Amino acid sequence: MTRSRKKSPARADKRVRPDRRPTIREVSRLAGVSHMTVSRVIRDLDLVQPETRARVHKAIADLGYVPDRAAGSLASRRTGFIGLILPTLTNTNFAAVAHGLTEALRPADFDLLIAYTEYSVSEEERQLRGLLARRPEAIVLTGSMHSRGASKMLLASGIPVIEIADLPRRPLEHAVGFSNHEVGRAAARYLIDKGFARIGAVASSNEGDVIDHRGEERMRGFEEELERAGRPTDLVLRVGSAPVSFDHGAAVTPLLLEKRIDAVFAVSDLSAVGIVMECQRRGVAVPGQLSVLGFGDFEIGREINPPLSTIHVDFHALGERTGRLIIELLQGQAPAQIVDVGLTLVERASVRGRK
Repeated sequence: MTRSRKKSPARADKRVRPDRRPTIREVSRLAGVSHMTVSRVIRDLDLVQPETRARVHKAIADLGYVPDRAAGSLASRRTGFIGLILPTLTNTNFAAVAHGLTEALRPADFDLLIAYTEYSVSEEERQLRGLLARRPEAIVLTGSMHSRGASKMLLASGIPVIEIADLPRRPLEHAVGFSNHEVGRAAARYLIDKGFARIGAVASSNEGDVIDHRGEERMRGFEEELERAGRPTDLVLRVGSAPVSFDHGAAVTPLLLEKRIDAVFAVSDLSAVGIVMECQRRGVAVPGQLSVLGFGDFEIGREINPPLSTIHVDFHALGERTGRLIIELLQGQAPAQIVDVGLTLVERASVRGRK
């Protein structure tokens, strides 16, 4: 006789989500200490014995307790975070800025809140309004070109404002960066000195309020240096929209070949790598038929064959310097500053001179 077996219900997951967050009072009860002692441990004050501190940290971990910094900021007027607005999150140089900034701010117990704009002026203003509503202790923005509304909000914010990755003559307050205009000039001088006859450049065009202001400044510097050398500027091409990537370089390559350009400066290594890859697909020798120079010194540019000649800026150091400046400003130890982190031209195999 077959005995039927009653199916047991599926075992319930024991990890039940609580209906509220654990409180600091529950931490103090579990650790067997006062509410004030828990607060001192959280603020990392040197007033608590190591064994007591260890009990508090264990209670915090066991309960999954997270301090309510928003509530604390109402009394202290400190939120503990810095706002950072970037053009895009897909550019590894901007990631390096965020890493450097985080490393500099972490010892002072500041955190980053990051927004990105996709190079839209109106989106920067919208993101800025949202960040300022959360009361950051400082705001960091990429570039120095902002809408009128954004500039008014920044000037009225009452907190340190740092513009990065550019070197404006008249920043809103502080700037940590480099001259994009000089990047373009250095690129043009380099290609002229190499003896190229037909020198071009590629960047994105401006579409509505989506504008790569810093990339455009590189192109203006490039054109200015060509004009100083008595060279034409009609081979400086603005095609497609920001942000540029590999596909931008691939898409513009047929035009470069059609115009018989023999050396090109790309506004970003991403576009430059796209040009090199498309040339390889078409059987066009780099640098034999077309020499390619980029900007940004991305890792992929160092790894392709031929490796990419480029203009290097230490974006990680830029982020670190910005973080140190923020701490100095919040401690009242720094006047208005403009910090130039400099740039370096790196020669690799993607450029071969004609001299």
